[in-house]
Amino acid sequence: MSYQQGAEAIHKERQKDGSPNKDLDETMDPDMRGQSERAESISSGFLSMKTDRSMVYPLDFKGADSLQNKGPVEVPCDICSEVQAVKSCLTCSVSYCETHIRQHYTIPKLKRHTLVDVTGDLVQKLCQHDYSPLDVFCRTDQMLICSQCAESNHKGHDTILLETKKAGRQPTSFGDQHTTLASDDVLPPPGDIQVLLLTSDSVSLSWGPPKGLKGPQKFRVTWGCDVEPCSLGVKNVHEVEISRLNPGKKYQFNVATEGEDGSQSRCVSASLSAVPPAPDQLTVDSGDATSAAVSWSQPPGLDQTRHHYQISYHCPGAEPHITTTSSPSITLSDLQGSTQYSVSVCTMLEDGRQSQQVLTTLTTRSYLMELLSKTGLEDHYENKLTLSTVLEINANTTSDEPLTTMQSLPGAFLKKLMMANLNARSVKCMSSDAGVSFWGTDRFENLKSDSANRNVINPLDLITALFLCSDGFLQQEMVQKMSMCQFAVPLLLPNCDTKQSTLMLWALRDIVKKFRLSSQTSTKAFVEERIVLSDIPMVSFVRLGEIRVSKSQILNKLLSNPQQYHDTFVHHDMECGDITHRISDGLVEISWYLPCGNRNIDIFTKPMVVANLRGDIRSFEKQFSFLCQTSAAVYIFTDDLKAYLNLLKSKNTKAELFLVVNSQRKSFSVDTLKQMITNGSINDQNVIVKNKKNDAEFVKTLQSSVGDVIEKSPDRLTVENMTDVACHIGILVDEDRDECQSARNRADEITRNITDTVKFKDKQLPLQGQIWKELSQLEKEGCRLRKTGGQDIEHYKSSLKKKEEELREKQHTFDMSDAMASFMLGLSGSGAERSYFLKWMRINLDNLSRQNLSGLRDRYKDLCQNSPENKDDIADLQLSDCSLGLEHFLRELGQLYEASCSLPKSSRQWKRMEHLPGLCAQMLLDGFPIELVDGDASNIPLKWISAVLTQLHTLVDSNSKIRVVTVLGDQGTGKSTLLNTMFGVQFAVSSGRCTRGAFMLLIQVNKELQEELKCDFIMVIDTEGLKSPELAQLDDSYEHDNELATLVIGLSDVTIINISMENSTEMKDILQIVVHTFLRMKVVGKKPVCHFVYQNVSDMSAHDNNMRDRKKLLEQLNEMTQAAARMEKKENITKFTDVMEYDPDTSSWYIPGLWHGTPPMSPVNAGYSEAVYDLKKSLIQDLIKCQSNDDMTHFLKWTQSLWESVKLEKLIFSVRNSLVADAYSS
Repeated sequence: MSYQQGAEAIHKERQKDGSPNKDLDETMDPDMRGQSERAESISSGFLSMKTDRSMVYPLDFKGADSLQNKGPVEVPCDICSEVQAVKSCLTCSVSYCETHIRQHYTIPKLKRHTLVDVTGDLVQKLCQHDYSPLDVFCRTDQMLICSQCAESNHKGHDTILLETKKAGRQPTSFGDQHTTLASDDVLPPPGDIQVLLLTSDSVSLSWGPPKGLKGPQKFRVTWGCDVEPCSLGVKNVHEVEISRLNPGKKYQFNVATEGEDGSQSRCVSASLSAVPPAPDQLTVDSGDATSAAVSWSQPPGLDQTRHHYQISYHCPGAEPHITTTSSPSITLSDLQGSTQYSVSVCTMLEDGRQSQQVLTTLTTRSYLMELLSKTGLEDHYENKLTLSTVLEINANTTSDEPLTTMQSLPGAFLKKLMMANLNARSVKCMSSDAGVSFWGTDRFENLKSDSANRNVINPLDLITALFLCSDGFLQQEMVQKMSMCQFAVPLLLPNCDTKQSTLMLWALRDIVKKFRLSSQTSTKAFVEERIVLSDIPMVSFVRLGEIRVSKSQILNKLLSNPQQYHDTFVHHDMECGDITHRISDGLVEISWYLPCGNRNIDIFTKPMVVANLRGDIRSFEKQFSFLCQTSAAVYIFTDDLKAYLNLLKSKNTKAELFLVVNSQRKSFSVDTLKQMITNGSINDQNVIVKNKKNDAEFVKTLQSSVGDVIEKSPDRLTVENMTDVACHIGILVDEDRDECQSARNRADEITRNITDTVKFKDKQLPLQGQIWKELSQLEKEGCRLRKTGGQDIEHYKSSLKKKEEELREKQHTFDMSDAMASFMLGLSGSGAERSYFLKWMRINLDNLSRQNLSGLRDRYKDLCQNSPENKDDIADLQLSDCSLGLEHFLRELGQLYEASCSLPKSSRQWKRMEHLPGLCAQMLLDGFPIELVDGDASNIPLKWISAVLTQLHTLVDSNSKIRVVTVLGDQGTGKSTLLNTMFGVQFAVSSGRCTRGAFMLLIQVNKELQEELKCDFIMVIDTEGLKSPELAQLDDSYEHDNELATLVIGLSDVTIINISMENSTEMKDILQIVVHTFLRMKVVGKKPVCHFVYQNVSDMSAHDNNMRDRKKLLEQLNEMTQAAARMEKKENITKFTDVMEYDPDTSSWYIPGLWHGTPPMSPVNAGYSEAVYDLKKSLIQDLIKCQSNDDMTHFLKWTQSLWESVKLEKLIFSVRNSLVADAYSS
């Protein structure tokens, strides 16, 4: 086989493997390997095998006999195989024709090669060291060498000079030790060596039988690399397997025929390199959204061989990334989230030879799952966080420990948000090197890596993650608190995993806003409505491409009065605002601008919604389309005018489009802008250019443009009406859940036809009307016996009893109304559906009451202004009678139950009622408040409350130990808001009316804290305001306030007494009555802890400045306590603190005002939230110190006992204070 035939054989063999140019000769110049059209070459005695595959078609190697000169021959070009070669390159070992030799004269690297005249079988005929003829056989090394190598590298070896009779050459002696042997005297050599199988540590060789040799045959196989040669004798077979080779090493294999006398023939040789072993056990150890750790085991046998590993990875449709490492592992850190990658690893030697590739695949975690895992929210992606879980009292409730892990961030954010703390978005982990360093170079090392950002998260990502992991009720409460803080709230919530957005209609349902138009300023009227029903225009702001200005920061300035700046939208310069978004791109946030009616304060005279899309609109087509269909105007911030032109061509929009560009960017072109205006692509009035103006001037220009839009905008769409657009575009709506829709339908069925609340209550809720009020009066009269009129006491009691029975019989005559039947059906639904039903009922009833009360206020104002003499009409206008809330339906349930208690237990009516207490007990566990004291009748329906609390005790498996916190104070002093801020609960503070009576609500205590607090729940009781204007004209107004105060303080472990500085005298009077009542009771049972809270006090020195006032207050309370003690003949009671726990220094709190600035655009004052938090910590410590260990059954018995004692009082409750009572007694 000629040189060309050998090259062709190898070329064909490689084509069968699918890679015609897979492995070019490693000795060739690198520049020549890239030419795919060149035929491959094979060097003398050297073959680099780079795969472990079996050689189905063995490669041929020439024996020593083939190396003898055959005389001059015509040699074809090794490249084209068509034209005769003119030169041979000793460096490339290739012969070239005139065309293909030209590169050796023009390419610098090829000019260094050695060119000689053409010779056939070039490589086989020349020594690779000095390119001389191979005319000597070294028997020591079993190889052909040239004469020069015989005198140098092989000096002293046993050599034979080959004679060629045809050439007539004379033998040459190289010394005494050399022997001259004629070719005819040598044993016939074996046939050519063939490689049957080549692996990383073994080779299987075969050879042909010696020509002319018959009988038994014996062969000597030798091999070696840079170690001592090895030898092996073989008899009567023509193949051998040699193992234990060093991977990657180059070996010389020789096979010679061996005679009986030990003489050997010429050898046939092959030079082979063991294939480098491939890595083993390739595994993906760990990974996140942007990185993955890949490892493998080191291949065996490479301990002494210098090597490294080449790693290639790519995702479908992308170019491979190639990198190397010397260690058996690597972290790939430039990956994309939610993407599958193909990864291959191979071993590479220093000479470039490589092993077979080992393959695996990996899929990176999604950005969402990675972030949820880091923040500890992963489990809540399916099992949503609930409001009751977030509000439970745990070790972190009053902890001020610095945050050290990402898992602590969601809890810290929610803790601050539930307390309406303006700093909620600033939560971050404290780094270990939080201190500032001013010396040394170590601090500059952090600039090289992103390690400093690994424990931080953009506030938008944290908010998005929490909304995705929360149920609808927690989402609603989060939005409510965010709105109070004037944070932007989600309108379209993105899910970067599913690529879906959700319209957050349900989450926004609970927001109620007040504002005053400039036209209402003179009349002091205002608008109060649920924001999703407000018919006000929306103006949207989006970005196209990368922009230099901060859109969100501009929007904050757009909405803020210069004297009252507020960060409504998160921006780059806020805490952690510079951290890259991972999951919040595609989020559409909204906020509102609402005027207060003062032209010196208002930026805009009309209300509007402001929407802000996060991310490039080209990546969020659905969100952009939604905004274009629902907005009055869309302002597009861009620095790329050409991209804007392309956008306009494909966009059909209802909104008016405005272009906001920055003239300071290099990409800005005045000519392009003029061309756009000339072509009609955009109106010149709709282009806003940011020149070298500062932000203030630019914002004023923007405010002017937006003001014009909302003044003339005819297109207004309520948030509720945006659902049709969302569904058409393919955006989900959170209210489309089955349980939400079925609950809404049931609630609408009850409230849809209510037009007159007074008539509705008379017809549909008859039991709580006049009959219940008369029953309450009979109960108290039966205890106090004030109206006996000289009658026999027993006879009088009997007559009262008879009247009570008659009233109960009258209640029985009423059939259950349709509204109550539907209400009971709604309460009987599944857990989620029941909660949705109660929420829908409250929303619908609040909307009705708000409308009715607004009309009544206007009528009341008109009567006062135009007919001041019509006092009777004004007195008859009872606002409380016109209100209708969820409490009225629950109150009716209580009366239905109490009325049925007198019926036989086997009666059909009782059977319908006996399950009602269990439903209300479950409501308490779900976080809904239940009425304890009926504010209209001034009574407790004891049978009903007893049944509910008994069922509650059963529901929690008797684990119902409780602590009680109550609040007491004048009407309108913010008691409900104080409790809502302190505990994150939902006592009613809006809907146009104040709290009536007393409501109880349960907050669960975490198991870890139950032992320390000695309770399972904290019961919070909110009360109606004392000194109510509605009750001021009534004869028993003192009695009503004194009864309520005595009851709630008597029930509590801790009482918060909310005092306004100007009404402290009236509160002192009430406290004296409470103390006096406690003294008159046979068993007081408790000694409540009292905290006095003074609201709307911003002066930081208030606590010190009011020290004298506090001391004087305590002296007055002591004086009146002594008066009460004298009346009750309990001289051992000498001071107020003998009856109630109170320390003037530690139990007096001065709290700033709720709002920071002028509503409705003012956020909650951070000082208010922090002061309430300090009060909360103090309350928790008070509860820990409490010695009582009562459960729900004890609380129930104490409530019954206390209420009976309250009903028995007749003198004390009817007077102003203890001094008056003392004087009356005297």
